[in-house]
Amino acid sequence: LPNGARTRLEIAHHPGGAAVVAVDADNRVCLLRQFRHAAGGWVTELPAGKLDDGEPPEQCAIRELAEEAGVQAARWQKLGDFLSSPGVLTEVIHLYLARDLHPVEARPEEHEVFETRWVPLPEAVAMAASGRIRDGKTVIGLLWASAALAGKP
Repeated sequence: LPNGARTRLEIAHHPGGAAVVAVDADNRVCLLRQFRHAAGGWVTELPAGKLDDGEPPEQCAIRELAEEAGVQAARWQKLGDFLSSPGVLTEVIHLYLARDLHPVEARPEEHEVFETRWVPLPEAVAMAASGRIRDGKTVIGLLWASAALAGKP
């Protein structure tokens, strides 16, 4: 460690991921109600996924948005990235804002169980701020996207 101490650490290496705040022309955001075994049931979250085989984060975001939300976006904006749990994981999650949406065929992977919902952005942000949304990438993504859309740094 930087202080000279030696210790045994448990670190899980993860390739990282990307998540998308997709906002439609009616200012609604795509949220998934997804079954997550590790969380013990249903979790509300953004379309997201793991980076496959060195895939660039934006490509992952584009792929996951089409697979899970059934839309593609003409405009993309990187919101930033964050460390999901730096005490034990190497995972970095990249967040994107997607706008000017048009429909494509959704193709969820066979191991995914979810329902897609479009929620007014202010309502989704309120859900994140109140704790009704507990998924970290979704809370951060909604707050960062809301600030970006309001023109705040």
